Amino acid sequence: MTTSLSYLDATVLGVVEGLSEFLPVSSTGHLTVVESFLSLPVDDPAVTAFTAIIQFGAIVATFVYFRSDIVRLGRAWLSGLVSAPARRHPDYRFAWSVLAGSLPIVVVGFLARDLISGPLRNLWVVAGALLAWSAVMYVADRRGRQKLGEEDLSLGQVVLIGVVQCAALVPGVSRSAATISAGLLLDATRVAATRLSFFLAIPALTGAALFELRDVDVSVVGWGPLAVGTLVSFVVAYAAIAWLLRFLAGHGLTVFIVYRIVVGLLLAGLLALDVISAT
Repeated sequence: MTTSLSYLDATVLGVVEGLSEFLPVSSTGHLTVVESFLSLPVDDPAVTAFTAIIQFGAIVATFVYFRSDIVRLGRAWLSGLVSAPARRHPDYRFAWSVLAGSLPIVVVGFLARDLISGPLRNLWVVAGALLAWSAVMYVADRRGRQKLGEEDLSLGQVVLIGVVQCAALVPGVSRSAATISAGLLLDATRVAATRLSFFLAIPALTGAALFELRDVDVSVVGWGPLAVGTLVSFVVAYAAIAWLLRFLAGHGLTVFIVYRIVVGLLLAGLLALDVISAT
């Protein structure tokens, strides 16, 4: 890659990251598509690292939005480490569940890092994953009995959701789509599954961004565009979190399923007609 990212590129990517990181539509898939339309090499390590770093904006948005929950869970976890009675508190068990549920994607993401940043950064993969996981979401949204709150989920169930989260390492699946679908299939309510998805996102996204930091080529991306992309990502992600929780409190996943199918088919059509390149 010989040209630097412009401030417009950074702003557009920040908006896409902020909107798609927590909505069940695949942030990596959308970023890959937009990078292609911006004539950016989607498999370039600097571009891949840039999109991982601006995730910090979305991570901070999660911390800010759920700050009271994070403080509460953190206190319960620390109290439980030194107090036997405190270990019986639901918040202590839930905090451990989130930590344990975050481990699978960290391990798999590290072991498969070359595959994720290389061959999988392909628009055919994105199109296929958008369509395939839409079927999973459809089944989950209709078969889930929605009777469990987040405090009712066992450690094993949260870890299983964390394992399913690994599917999101394939661009086009969506981390939130994977975790929400798994939560619904385990009979969690939509809001509980979505909140858990946010909690599991914090360690996963933080780890990915820190790991990719080593590949950021400032001479290519520039600190200015990097800061702009991260700030835009924060603002848009905060709004997206608030909207999604309100929306799923009274609606199903149908609108996201339809959107994913339309985008997947459109993308496949553009690729088949050679309008855009797969890499």
